[in-house]
Amino acid sequence: MYYKIAQLLSLSLALSLFSMSLFWGKNEAFLFLNANLGLVTDKVFEYSSYLAEGWIWIPYFIVLVGLYKKDKAFILMNFLISTLLTQFAKNFIFDSAMRPMASGLDASQIHTVPSVEIHTFNSFPSGHTATAFTLFILTTYLFPNKQVFIIGLIYALICSYSRIYLAQHFPLDLAGGILVALLTLPISIFIRQKLNKKPF
Repeated sequence: MYYKIAQLLSLSLALSLFSMSLFWGKNEAFLFLNANLGLVTDKVFEYSSYLAEGWIWIPYFIVLVGLYKKDKAFILMNFLISTLLTQFAKNFIFDSAMRPMASGLDASQIHTVPSVEIHTFNSFPSGHTATAFTLFILTTYLFPNKQVFIIGLIYALICSYSRIYLAQHFPLDLAGGILVALLTLPISIFIRQKLNKKPF
């Protein structure tokens, strides 16, 4: 049940971000959500963004396989599919997609955090968002309970929004990252079923 809710919420958010970008404008949507919320918030989002980098899969894998005895091949498959989908899109399909600072926007309108290095290319989709939502959906699938669902959703939302707040991505990029996450688990389940030749 919670896995299905996680999927529906994620899809709704992705569609909302796509719609916002389409009807309001990509730049306008970004500038609205990139508002300066103060020094404390700067630090909160700077550090929360680290929690959706690729390395987060290592402790996640160790805890779920070592402590909870979850299927290591299945978890690894989710990591690989999410990474491959994101990097293929970034480098081969949308390789000319520029990030906010290199998109032609007036830099004085963009809120940045001085200690954060601003990237300029490979904008779509957001890899951090793909990681955060893949972990949220996967964990909800493996642990279908209310507490996991709530904590996972908060984690995914904070990590994803940090990418706009830190001026690294447009809302449209976040939507793309969420779609990567939505594709990752069904593909992993399908492959696992084919490999096992029985329902997973």
